[in-house]
Amino acid sequence: MSADTESGDDRMQKINVRVPEALVERIDEEFEQRGYSSRSEAIRDALRDWVDPNVTISEEFLDDLAESREQAERGETVSAEEARERLDLDD
Repeated sequence: MSADTESGDDRMQKINVRVPEALVERIDEEFEQRGYSSRSEAIRDALRDWVDPNVTISEEFLDDLAESREQAERGETVSAEEARERLDLDD
């Protein structure tokens, strides 16, 4: 969980945002379950992720990517154009 401040900067600015009631209800149902102490803390963390997304790649994806590269090196792959031709697909 991210801290309320980053880089030692503890200045906060209040903003007002209109949110549909159903979304507020969902936030209220979730924030404590996810370990946040307040709705504001949860929303700040969500905004941080939106501004600076933390992209993670699973080990399974990395394994699939490595296998795909090996297949390409062995000549076991075809271009997208060739695949479309083989499957008789039009663009």
